Formats: sequence, structure tokens, C-alpha cells
Amino acid sequence: MFSQVNCISTEFTPRKHGGEKGVPFRIQVDTFTTNEHGEYMEHVHSSSCQVKVFKPKGADRKLKTDREKISKKTLQDREKYQPSHENTLLKECSPWPDALTVTSHSSSSTPSPVYHSSPTSCSFTDGNYSPNHQGELLLPGCSDHLLPSTQPQDAQQWLHRHRFSPFSRLFCSFSGADLLRMSREDLIQICGPADGIRLFNTMKGRCIQPRLTIYVCQQQARHQPATKSGAGDIYNALYLEELTLLDLSEKIASLYSIPPQQITHIYRQKPSGIHVLVSDKMVQNFRDETSFILSIIRDENTNGFHVVLK
Repeated sequence: MFSQVNCISTEFTPRKHGGEKGVPFRIQVDTFTTNEHGEYMEHVHSSSCQVKVFKPKGADRKLKTDREKISKKTLQDREKYQPSHENTLLKECSPWPDALTVTSHSSSSTPSPVYHSSPTSCSFTDGNYSPNHQGELLLPGCSDHLLPSTQPQDAQQWLHRHRFSPFSRLFCSFSGADLLRMSREDLIQICGPADGIRLFNTMKGRCIQPRLTIYVCQQQARHQPATKSGAGDIYNALYLEELTLLDLSEKIASLYSIPPQQITHIYRQKPSGIHVLVSDKMVQNFRDETSFILSIIRDENTNGFHVVLK
């Protein structure tokens, strides 16, 4: 069997679609028995080989380098490497997911509480925006973690939300605890290298770290009573993934339930009292974990809002 691969590289990167970073590109051959109508019936065998693409000069240089490395090794170390062949030898591998039968190994049948996250709601009273529930905003990607307390039906929905629908039937009776107990090797064997590594990373992966964190506290309106002595001002955290004015505007709008398009300008008030228009460059020069007193001023002409950071 002859095959041709039309690609310039077999190295997957985070910004390119079509593969998971760190997963080798493979060609897999699945063998099935067929009936008299030519329809696939029973899975017989699966085998695969890794594919690497090099430019012509690069391939010759790599082969020469590999030969030199092998020649310097002892005879015992050479036996660990596969000898070269004129034809590619396929190695036996795990079949595709639909050919597997997996049963749940959950030992707990008692219902567990399920965690539900809800966004912070805000209210608007007499020209002063304030969150109803003070606290830090959730980082992106952190609000939909698979938890040990997740029930099987909720685990199914989690799989669908994260594009693992082809494996929902395999894990139909798995709870969150069952899935989290599985190792990286278990998932690769069941789902294959690409989807197995992606599922493991999604289940165990950490939250995306923000590029900039700032803290804001809304300035109290004049008619509002002063904060009790000793209570201190309460700040909210804003996590910026992009160091842009747009991202800052959207985070402020989300915190105080303002439509983002209604924030017309954001200013930074200097100690001298002047107002400087905030731009992308200024956001990029904000120091991490800087605290601001924030005031929101309604623009009667445009029916929008000006935000002032002090």
C-alpha cells in the first residue's frame, strides 16, 4: 500500500488547527470484516506508524546525523532502536473508540452534590453601579471544571461542551470521579493519542493565567453613607488576557452590568487632577496588581458612560 501526505509540517502548534500540540502525527490502518454488501462488520486489527515531514536537504542532514549518533552508541544501546527497512512496518495499536467496550468502575452509587457556578449579578441605583455580590471575577476557563462530585448525566454534558461527543457513549456511566481517576495513559489507550491527550489536558489543565490583574473599587456617591470605620473599601479583581483598551472596557462593563458599547471613554486621573485618555499603550504599561478608585459618569449627550480611574 502506498500513501502520500500533503503537508508542510507534521508538528502541531497551539495556534494551528488540526492537531493537539505534543501529539505525533500518525497514519492508522483499521481492518474490518465485510458482509456481502461490502459493509464493515467486525473490527479485526489496527496498526499505525508515525509520520514526519522534512524538506529534502533537511531530511538528508537528519539521516546523516542519526547514523552518526547510532554509530557512537554501544552494541547494547543500538538494540533499543528499530533497524531501517525499505518498507514501513506498522505497529499494532488500540482500535478506534467505537470498537471498544468500556464499563464503569465506579463503586459509589450514592448521589453527590453538584457544583453550579453563576455569574455575578449587579444593580444600578441612582447613577452608581455596584456588584450585588462582591468578589473576584472567575478566570476564563475556570468555571467549567470537571469535579469529583459531578454526576454521570452532568459528565455527559461536560463531554459534549468540550467537543468529546464521539466518546460520550463510552463514558455514559462514568461520574466525574471516575473520569478524574483515569491516567493519561488510560485515556490515550481508550481515545487514541490526540483525543486522549486533549481530554486529559482539559480535565487536569490549569486555568489560563491572566496577563494583567488590576483591582478596582467604585467611588461612593455623595449621597451614600460612608463606609463603616475599620471595614475598609472592597475591591474587585479584573483579569485581562489581552493588554488592550477593549479588553479593559469589556471587563469593567461585565463587572458593573453596563453594555460595553456604552462605555465611550476611559480616563486615568493623575495626582495633579488632569484626566489622561487611556489607550492600548497605557494598558500595556499598567503595573500588575495595581489598585484603582473607579467612578462612572453618565454622558447626557451620548447616553453613554465615562469611566475614570484614580
